[in-house]
Amino acid sequence: MARRARTATTAALTVTAALLLSACGGGSEAKSGDIKGAETGAGSPSASVPATAGGSGPDISVPKDLKLDLDFDKPSDTKQSAALTDAQNYLRALVHGLAAQNPDDPGYQYYSVSGGQAAQYAKSQIQSWVKGGWTPYGTDRYYDGNITTLSGGKRVLVKFCENQAKFYGKEIKTGKILYTKESLNSYLKYSLLMMPPSGSSTNWKASVIEVVGKAKECQA
Repeated sequence: MARRARTATTAALTVTAALLLSACGGGSEAKSGDIKGAETGAGSPSASVPATAGGSGPDISVPKDLKLDLDFDKPSDTKQSAALTDAQNYLRALVHGLAAQNPDDPGYQYYSVSGGQAAQYAKSQIQSWVKGGWTPYGTDRYYDGNITTLSGGKRVLVKFCENQAKFYGKEIKTGKILYTKESLNSYLKYSLLMMPPSGSSTNWKASVIEVVGKAKECQA
């Protein structure tokens, strides 16, 4: 069985971030730590992509049978608020790419740094789901956001939890929902480094991502 579970990542640009937790929701232990490369960033701003009719960027909508529960308090700081908004857009874009079955979906590219680890991670996750023949279904919940400004306000680090207990894969060919039971494997901890707008870009972009599996602190 499958879900869009994510393993621990590293700040280096490696393919280890592409590995899924086991098909029935299992996974390996992962150690948490500070997100390396936070002071230097990775890659360069991604090229602009065609915007939707509303002029706010590419389509990052999700299927009607999938709910993204983004339970974050909005920061009073303007930069932190903008960074958090686009961190959420990165998550939406990733899920949109899973549903669209497109590893080169313009959504995650728009909200991540071109060539950066966060972009590579999104692509690898989508590729895994395309290979498995799954589309996302259920409720994907993100919560307990913690936001820190770095480098004199030039970068923002967004940390949060994910609960995948009610988030499942659905076989595209058969429509069968691959249910899994809630366990420690359902909880993940994220660190997402957001880069400010540059050049003609008007949005913050995800640069480096770290995902820690079996996150006990997110289970409380």
